[in-house]
Amino acid sequence: MFSKIKTYLISIAIALGVGIAAAFFTRNNMNIYGMLVKPPLAPPSVLFPIVWTVLYILMGISSAMVFLRKKEMPDEAADALVAYAVQLVLNFFWPLIFFNMQAFLLSFIWLVVMWFVIVKMIIRFYKVSPIAAYLQLPYLIWVTFAGYLNFMVYLLN
Repeated sequence: MFSKIKTYLISIAIALGVGIAAAFFTRNNMNIYGMLVKPPLAPPSVLFPIVWTVLYILMGISSAMVFLRKKEMPDEAADALVAYAVQLVLNFFWPLIFFNMQAFLLSFIWLVVMWFVIVKMIIRFYKVSPIAAYLQLPYLIWVTFAGYLNFMVYLLN
């Protein structure tokens, strides 16, 4: 039982760690959001850390569920976790491209690539654990919404 709890805690810490690291490296440029011309439906900046924290926790729980099935489904779990790792790397670099480089078109293209990798990850997670896949759906929805925001910021600025 403790090893399962430990797996969940480590998985959540990894996901949150990616978010915290990205926030650390963009901390000096986050104020740009307030200076941008934003599209309709753009949420206040205070909402972003709350939403991302919930999403990273769901990612961690979901990845732990897949990891815990690696003995039963070694190949499927490994494939799913590789897709998870790739999307985490893409996730980490997006705010650096958007906030630090202010490369809005590049960050949108990056986000589109990330969206496809997230879909691939969800499909792979589903083969191992449907519940783990469903836990990733809020993330996919949020990234879809972020794509709208990012593209509109590109057009408006």
